[in-house]
Amino acid sequence: MKTKDWILFSFIGLIWGTSFLWIKIAVQEITPFVLVGFRTLFATLGLVVYLLVDHKARAPWKDVAPRLPVFIVLGLVNIAIPWLLISWAETHIESGVASILNATMPLFTILIAPLVISDDKITLPKLAGLATGFIGVVILLSPSLSKGWTSDLLGQAAVLGATFCYAIATIYARKKAHGLPPQVQSFLQFLMGTLIVWSLTFVIEKQITLPNLPITWVALLWLGLLGSGLAYVIYFDLLHRIGPTRISMVTYIPPLVGVLLGIIFLGEAFHWQALAGALLILSGISIVNLKPKEKPQSA
Repeated sequence: MKTKDWILFSFIGLIWGTSFLWIKIAVQEITPFVLVGFRTLFATLGLVVYLLVDHKARAPWKDVAPRLPVFIVLGLVNIAIPWLLISWAETHIESGVASILNATMPLFTILIAPLVISDDKITLPKLAGLATGFIGVVILLSPSLSKGWTSDLLGQAAVLGATFCYAIATIYARKKAHGLPPQVQSFLQFLMGTLIVWSLTFVIEKQITLPNLPITWVALLWLGLLGSGLAYVIYFDLLHRIGPTRISMVTYIPPLVGVLLGIIFLGEAFHWQALAGALLILSGISIVNLKPKEKPQSA
C-alpha cells in the first residue's frame, strides 16, 4: 500500500478503536436501538452536508437507482444488524473484550471469500491462521464458557455474530457496490440503515428514551460523524483500491485502542485470557496474510 493508504488505514483503525468506549458510555443511559438510531442518523446528516458542499462526490441518479437494492442489503448487514449486536453486547461485556472479538472479522472474511470469489482459495497458511484465531477466541471466551450460558457469553457471541455480518458485507460490497464515489456509497448504506433501525425502534421500543447527559450526546455525535460517516467514506475508498482482505486487516488496531481506553477511562480489568486470546487472534490474522516467497524463475 502507498503511504497515503497507510495513513488513512491507521486513521480509521484508531477511530473505530475509540467506538467501543463511546458505545459503552452511551448504553449506560439509552437502549441499543436508540443509540444505533442516532448514530446512523448523524452519519447520514453529516454525509448530506458533505455531498451538498462537494459536487464532485455526487453521482447521477441513473447510476444510483439500479444499485439501491445493494445498499438496502448493506444497510441491514453492514450497519443495522452488527451495530445493534455490538451495542447490545456492551450492556453485558467490557468494551475491551468487545474490541478484541471484533478483530475476528478478517478470519470470517478468509473463510467466506472462497465461496464467492473464485480466485481466493483456501491455502495451508489460511487454515493455520484460522485454527490459531479460533483457539484465541476459545481462550478469550473460556471464563464465560466455564460458567455456562450466561449473559456474558451471549454478549460475546453477539460480537462474533456482528463480525460475521461485517465479513459478508465486505465481500458483498466489493462485488456489488463498485462504480459509485465512496461518499455516495457511504451515504446510501447509512440512509438505508437509518430507515431500518428507526423503523425497528418505533416497533420494538414501547417508550423511546432520549439522552439527557451531555456525555451521551458527545458519544452519539462522535460515533455518527467520525466513527461512521467519515470513517466509512475512507473505508469504501480503500476497499476498492486495496481489496477486502487488506482492508479487513484494519481490525488489528481497534483491540489495542479499545482495551487501553477501557482500562484508562472505564476502570476495566485486563485478564490473562484477554491478552492470550488477543495475541492468538492477531497472530492468526498475520498468518492468514503471509505472502509466500516467490520462487526464482529458471533461465
